[in-house]
Amino acid sequence: MQPAQDATADFLARRDREQRRHYARKPKKIADVLAQLITARGYGRIQSNADLAGAWQQAAGVTIARFTRPGRIRRGTLEVTAGNSTIIQELTFQKQQILTKLQTAMPDASIRDIRFRVGNIE
Repeated sequence: MQPAQDATADFLARRDREQRRHYARKPKKIADVLAQLITARGYGRIQSNADLAGAWQQAAGVTIARFTRPGRIRRGTLEVTAGNSTIIQELTFQKQQILTKLQTAMPDASIRDIRFRVGNIE
């Protein structure tokens, strides 16, 4: 680089450092601080899981929901763990109705499919 370009690069780097330092001293909005805290602590995920559990109970019905547990949503597919294969068979028969109810209850979750598996329910 030429001396003029070096001086320009140094000036820009120094100005950038000063702006970042100045920003760090400025008061932050409480909404931004709370959003960062909620994200860092995972409180949003906990609330989302509680919302999903409530929507699942309404969509599947209290009787079936007692023997199942909704898991994570991956790529639009909700994973549901059931206590035994008989419950999974019943869920398979009702899958489309349950999916429609879940999509209505949680439109932001963008659930496109449900996958059932046998596992431990606690």
